[in-house]
Amino acid sequence: MSRIAKYPVPLPSGVEAQLSGEKIVIKGPLGSLAQPLTGEVAIAQESGALTFKVADESRHAKAMSGTLRALVANMVQGVSKGFEKKLSLVGVGYKAAAQGKTLNLSLGFSHPVDYALPEGIKAETPTPTEIIIKGIDKQRVGQVAAEVRAFRPPEPYKGKGVRYVDEVVIIKETKKK
Repeated sequence: MSRIAKYPVPLPSGVEAQLSGEKIVIKGPLGSLAQPLTGEVAIAQESGALTFKVADESRHAKAMSGTLRALVANMVQGVSKGFEKKLSLVGVGYKAAAQGKTLNLSLGFSHPVDYALPEGIKAETPTPTEIIIKGIDKQRVGQVAAEVRAFRPPEPYKGKGVRYVDEVVIIKETKKK
């Protein structure tokens, strides 16, 4: 069995889990998330925590127990605290503005880039060169941040582009004559 799956997922106050045969639903103060289940992993709710056991001893079931435990732990954290990714724009004239469900980006192209935010994701721009993407689903928040970064990834010679705040961009040395 996976070593990750041996640890129970504690449910903080205000968060509840509903188990049915085909899915698990986690509800909390920020919203609710659902995850489909397979018959390979058995989930039990006991004393304010969720425990995960392997239903059969196949290799795939052992791997899925750790994966499912990690997904449920992320769901519990998402509905209680939420997730956020911070992006920064580096470059002359690069700026962003969040207007409702649209993120307007000016990234040095001949046209502005308008990115429609998916359902459940919010974007804030505290300064014109910072973007904060927030949501309860960790996977969606990371995907949206990756899509925004893909419009203009950091280039290796000057470091201009959209980058994560904690990202380290290695600058190449220019060609010598």
